[in-house]
Amino acid sequence: MSTSNAVPATGEAPLTLAEAPAPVLGLRDTFGLWANLGVSLLLPVAAVFVVLPGRPLSTTIGAIVVGAVIGATLLGLAAAAGARERVPTMVLLRGLLGRRASALPTAVNLVQCVGWATFEIVIIAEAASRVLDAPRWPFVLLAGVLATAMALRPLGVARVLARYAIWAALAAVVYLFVNVLAEPLPPLTQGAATSFWTAADIVIALPVSWFPLVADYTRHARSARAAGAGAGLGYGLATIVMFTLGVVALAAYGSAGFDVIDALLAVPLGALAVLVLVTVELDEAFANVYSTAVSAQNIVARADRRLLAVGVGTVATLLALTFDIAAYEPFLFLIGAVFVPLAGVLLVAYASTPRGAWDTSDTAPARPVFLLPWAAGFLAYQLTLPTYFAGPGAGWTAWWAARQADLGIDPANGWSASLVGLAVAVSLTALVCLPGVLRRRRAAA
Repeated sequence: MSTSNAVPATGEAPLTLAEAPAPVLGLRDTFGLWANLGVSLLLPVAAVFVVLPGRPLSTTIGAIVVGAVIGATLLGLAAAAGARERVPTMVLLRGLLGRRASALPTAVNLVQCVGWATFEIVIIAEAASRVLDAPRWPFVLLAGVLATAMALRPLGVARVLARYAIWAALAAVVYLFVNVLAEPLPPLTQGAATSFWTAADIVIALPVSWFPLVADYTRHARSARAAGAGAGLGYGLATIVMFTLGVVALAAYGSAGFDVIDALLAVPLGALAVLVLVTVELDEAFANVYSTAVSAQNIVARADRRLLAVGVGTVATLLALTFDIAAYEPFLFLIGAVFVPLAGVLLVAYASTPRGAWDTSDTAPARPVFLLPWAAGFLAYQLTLPTYFAGPGAGWTAWWAARQADLGIDPANGWSASLVGLAVAVSLTALVCLPGVLRRRRAAA
């Protein structure tokens, strides 16, 4: 049951939840959009967090592939659900938690989206300032203004990205790969990953960070199959490519003390290729600005998304003027801890519900029982691998480390916090749904 009824005549995204989304995106559009969203400089920048120091490059790349497959599968399944119900992701969660309780993940997602929009503006400005040897702040302002403007006409932008921008991004990535792979690739001796699975967890977090946003776009897909395949394959393949690019760039140039951006700039004509990627990076910033506005509509359904987008873009731009990229790694882990279990709960509950019975209306009844497997998955994630914060947030890490000690959990266990949290959330959700499934089977017998 949807909150929407009238389809906008323009074929553009609806301004409020009172209008139905136009089904204008085919498989090529969806694949191109999500592949383009996956071609982000933030992924190779995060490569340092997935490097297993002293281990063969093949091991690190294996962790990247495994993490990308897991994360992209969750993303694709959520994308398909959004296409079937034709609602944004936060509205889709009304069917899981009820109209009022869905405000909780919505509030968390608003914080995440603003954070990601800020991260994207920062990385655009940082890369541009290094390439052009100029101050960073003008590029922060320019990126913020452009991302906000793009968010005003999201479907038009999505089609341009899917049909044209992806080819420019692909050319730049191929060029960088060819030149980086022409260099010797010695084993990496420095990296932040402590085990195969902690490296995979970082990779999982990237596709899953789009889980709360994915249906904002795939509600416009022509079919659930196109939505699921396009989003899962497009973002999954791009994740593997971009993380691998970051790892091999560090291997080729890291011994000179370069970070990933400097390593890519060291490639002949690398500055030009990085400028292309910087330009393409605007789509991630735009997508987060737009999705913050759409997520907010789950709470204020009749608010015009254009006004919301302008407000969000302004806030993200102001934050980007003072943001420190060093906060990136704990942000990724916290995203995984929150949204990996929630994805598991939603997908199991959705699969257990008869087609057409998923209620996303304004009167969707409360189902607080599903908060329990979500919370349990979050607890399991943190007990496996507490999110590390320094400075004011150090108390969070210390508290969870103490709980690990109480339970006899080895802090260096090397397990996948994502898979542990997902397994707990999925198992408990299945138990909650089991009585209803059995009743329907008995009634149908």
